[in-house]
Amino acid sequence: MSLLRASLNRFPGVKSQLKRLRERLLPATSVSSRYVEIDAARRDSESSRLAASWKASDLPARQRALVERQLKEYRSGASIDVFDVFTAALRRIDKFPANGSLLEIGCSSGYYSEVLEVNGLPLRYRGCDYSDAFIDMARSIYPGLSFDVEDATRLSYQDDAFDVVVSGCCLLHIPNYEAAIAESARVAKQYVIFHRTPVVYGEPTKYFRKQAYGVETIEIHFSERQLLDMFRVHGLEVQATFTLSENADPHDSSKGDANRTYLCRKQSQS
Repeated sequence: MSLLRASLNRFPGVKSQLKRLRERLLPATSVSSRYVEIDAARRDSESSRLAASWKASDLPARQRALVERQLKEYRSGASIDVFDVFTAALRRIDKFPANGSLLEIGCSSGYYSEVLEVNGLPLRYRGCDYSDAFIDMARSIYPGLSFDVEDATRLSYQDDAFDVVVSGCCLLHIPNYEAAIAESARVAKQYVIFHRTPVVYGEPTKYFRKQAYGVETIEIHFSERQLLDMFRVHGLEVQATFTLSENADPHDSSKGDANRTYLCRKQSQS
């Protein structure tokens, strides 16, 4: 499997076509499929309707099935791009805190705790998620770690509570995403990582309805310029940017979309 993955990474066009075929044939096992852009007039109503999608009780098991395959390959030394980018962002932190604390917001079943362990990164992991079902699974799989049910827009943690805060591929599902950014910055002592963030450039923010593991949900693709401005407004300075994928508009190179991870440092308050 790792050999096949490496071969496909050499041919991104073929990999993309196979991914789309799998999404059509097996939508319930696909991370993302069946995208439909939501027009401006329906964004609020659709956002409200789909706000609780990630609380679906059958979603954790479907996601975990994919995660287990990835973790097995990763433990055996295979390269998994989303894990590699995550650890690369952490390793770019200056003066990495010894035995520092890390909070993952949108932790799902807590599997990124294993990514830290595999890489020997000495951070005390804690996870939180909007979904009771995901947190129940996380607690059963990792009984030695702490997990909380939390709303990313209204976290219960104190200011500066964690050395590193990771917004783990959840910002794109949160209609009130500016509040989530502000809360991530508030509870972070030094660094915030916005991991696996879909952005567009040369265009305004876009909203989509999609299928995630067979569950209908919303996905936001942020105007990158506006997103970076929002980071600055909330006292976050981007230290490094990591690109998982990028596609330029073939007819206008000033437009395109990408999936990025941003390492941000919290600026001192004057």
